Amino acid sequence: MSDSGFDRLLTAMKHGAAALRDANVPFALAGGLAVYARGGPPTEHDVDFLIRERDADSAVQALEGAGFRAECPPEGWLYKVFDDAGEMIDLIFAPNNKPEVVGGMLERAGEVEVYAITMPVMTVTDVLATKLLTLKEHEVDYDSSLEIARTCREQIDWDALREQTEESPYARAFFTLVDELEIAR
Repeated sequence: MSDSGFDRLLTAMKHGAAALRDANVPFALAGGLAVYARGGPPTEHDVDFLIRERDADSAVQALEGAGFRAECPPEGWLYKVFDDAGEMIDLIFAPNNKPEVVGGMLERAGEVEVYAITMPVMTVTDVLATKLLTLKEHEVDYDSSLEIARTCREQIDWDALREQTEESPYARAFFTLVDELEIAR
């Protein structure tokens, strides 16, 4: 992604966060940009905000009021909004189809300044947990998870991460990799 593309992504994040903040919708920056905000690599995908399911409609209204265009995709666990440059923001209210985990993740999020705006940002541990829990038999790709683990290893609560992902055989395989590569030390 070119610098101008990454700048457009950060601009969409900034405007989206300001709209949610101004509408008093609790949220946290999630996904790749949360990792970036905490010292990880830049992302090339989209903006992710974590919100409570009960706040999803208010979040969409706030963003539409700020000029974003909204879509309700069939997945049923997120809404998508787009700015006028076509940059996408995912409003995630049930990561891994578990809306009950959102409250804890929002509570653990800490305030971080990102692109000149201070906002709640998910912990690296929580971002990595949601990423590992998406791995499935036909979608096993450890590249980005290993990159996060390497670049942000000091920020990861490894015991909490193991506990949050213990149900997943793919997460257990990830821990074998990070142990053998001596990343989690």
